Amino acid sequence: MEAIQESNQNQPSINETQTPKPDTDLENQRTQRLEEVEVIFDYSKRAQWLRAAVLGANDGLVSTTSLIMGVGAVRKDPKTMILTGIAGLVAGACSMAIGEFVSVYSQYDTEMSQLKRETRSISELEAKKKELPNPWQAAGASAIAFALGAVIPLLGAAFVKDYVARVGVVIGLASLGLLGFGWVSAVLGRAPIVKSSLRVLVGGWLAMAITYGLTKAIGSIGL
Repeated sequence: MEAIQESNQNQPSINETQTPKPDTDLENQRTQRLEEVEVIFDYSKRAQWLRAAVLGANDGLVSTTSLIMGVGAVRKDPKTMILTGIAGLVAGACSMAIGEFVSVYSQYDTEMSQLKRETRSISELEAKKKELPNPWQAAGASAIAFALGAVIPLLGAAFVKDYVARVGVVIGLASLGLLGFGWVSAVLGRAPIVKSSLRVLVGGWLAMAITYGLTKAIGSIGL
């Protein structure tokens, strides 16, 4: 009996001989992938470039439309309105590019100075330097965004001869463009779509109305 008991004690228990659980590496990999996706699609990181792109396009649309409307309040011929819009496009794009270049370059110099104080090796400095914002890219992106926004009202003013119809087309295209910019900004930034779109639209309308009204009032006194 003692021999049998010793034999039973030497045999592995049921828990010890139980088949091991399935490997969980696949589940861990899936979890890691989900975490990586969440990091990649961190919408807060889009704020900088999204702000620059939407702001540039919105400024191009609103300022050019306001200029066309303002000049059209006293000069109704299409040539004057179109030339005013083109001048606004060129001047605004250059202004946006220079402003963004100076701003981003100041940020670049500040961060570069901080990196030089923190890093100990040239290779590490060069690696971190690539992550800094590029002033030339920021300037080019701002200029292109402004020009794309400014083209929208110019197209409406260029192909309509009648003054009333021209103004209506310009306002209509500008309104659609403002709604579009508001929608894109809301979708990419995960913000409320209706609220964002209406905010951009109403702001653009106010700018156009104020420019038109003031220009009309100044033109009526004979200046």
